[in-house]
Amino acid sequence: MNGTRPGELDLPAAQTKIMEIWKRVLDVPDGMEEATFFDLEGESISAVRIVSRIEEEIGVSLDVGDIFEKDPNPEALVRMVAAKAAVSPGTGT
Repeated sequence: MNGTRPGELDLPAAQTKIMEIWKRVLDVPDGMEEATFFDLEGESISAVRIVSRIEEEIGVSLDVGDIFEKDPNPEALVRMVAAKAAVSPGTGT
């Protein structure tokens, strides 16, 4: 999945990976898997870790600021990654 090009995101695999990253980085307690970033008391270092692990493990780059602006839960984070993967490199669209 690393080095994802537009249109090549394996969405089911990305969803699984993102949930693993989410749980690991935010130390998510049972029953809180769908809580938002701030509900889980996420902070800047957590946002940086999530973004860097998504880039390393899925190959899609997100902006740390997106985590703070959108306060995503895992489902919203998957949508962010899918949208970013659909964007052609260098075009900004």
